[in-house]
Amino acid sequence: MRVIMGKGLLAANAGKARDNRLYLAQRNITAINLISSPGAGKTTLLEGTLTRLGGRLKTAVIEGDLYTALDAERLEDKAASVVQINTEGVCHLNAAMVERAMQGLEAVQTVDLLVIENVGNLVCPAGFDLGEDFKVVLLSVAEGSDKPAKYRESFAAAQAVVITKVDLLPYTDFDLPGVLQTIREINPDLPVMVTSVRTGEGMEAWCEFLGQAVAAKKAGRA
Repeated sequence: MRVIMGKGLLAANAGKARDNRLYLAQRNITAINLISSPGAGKTTLLEGTLTRLGGRLKTAVIEGDLYTALDAERLEDKAASVVQINTEGVCHLNAAMVERAMQGLEAVQTVDLLVIENVGNLVCPAGFDLGEDFKVVLLSVAEGSDKPAKYRESFAAAQAVVITKVDLLPYTDFDLPGVLQTIREINPDLPVMVTSVRTGEGMEAWCEFLGQAVAAKKAGRA
């Protein structure tokens, strides 16, 4: 019985995700669903990304958090619009939550890029389509090298990976070549960007990836 209920839940979510995807497509908005473990640095990456994108792309953010608005407050002066979702203990966002949040985005008619920062979790978000164009997994070198192997579903479902905090590599035992090999074994064609917000390493490549994704969608190639 639990399996049947689970299938029903995912089917209902899939319907809402299709609605979200259509809503975004009608407005030529590219959406990414950013997932990671808690504390991997999603909000810090977004701060650096939004600052670098500057006038290149108009960006809105949907911020997922269990209870607080702390991350949304960090981003509100860097994005065209920010909407907070508090899940009240639920470990992931779903498409219905995102649908309601999009209705509260003041700039949703005119933005180029919508970033959905999911709740910190590398398990549940992998299974819930939000209507995004890209699911992006963020992996911090401070987390250890075993995350892709342990959380294969997230890396298999992703359309891009960002490895961040690489300025900390000398102070960790993170095996970057080994992690890259594991990611290729799970998802051979997955783009991987190696970054540090602190030093700026790889940030331009990440912003170029986003810019190209937006341009492709506007040109009808997404």
